[in-house]
Amino acid sequence: MPLFVGTHEPRLDEKGRIFLPARFRDGLAQGLVMTRGQEHCITVFPKEEFLRITEQMRTLPMSNRRSRDYVRVLLSGAHDDIPDRQGRVTIPTALRDYAGLSRDCTVIGAGPRVEIWDSATWARYLSETEQDFSDLSEEVLPGLI
Repeated sequence: MPLFVGTHEPRLDEKGRIFLPARFRDGLAQGLVMTRGQEHCITVFPKEEFLRITEQMRTLPMSNRRSRDYVRVLLSGAHDDIPDRQGRVTIPTALRDYAGLSRDCTVIGAGPRVEIWDSATWARYLSETEQDFSDLSEEVLPGLI
């Protein structure tokens, strides 16, 4: 399974396409699924990882409204694609609107997934969460870092 790390700043073209960072392309070359992410970013999964996640969702109780709501929102926004020869993917209008994407985008590696952010939104998010990052290290990764 690919490990995506780093921050890149590609631009969205007039057709809604974005160049995936070169170091992410191999991990997404066999297909990807993009969908709504938390904090109004677009989450991009290698297709195989997305299928693994959806298999886990099958075990959620459909009698639980919160489970149904989560599955609906995640899957209704999902779009599968295969990068073209130049490493571009088209981001559907609904996802561009959801993430508030402008021409300037920030693409980050987030371990098993990639996130696409509007650059101004990413800068604001990072600024607001940097102190929490320092404060949470012992809670999230006790004794590791």
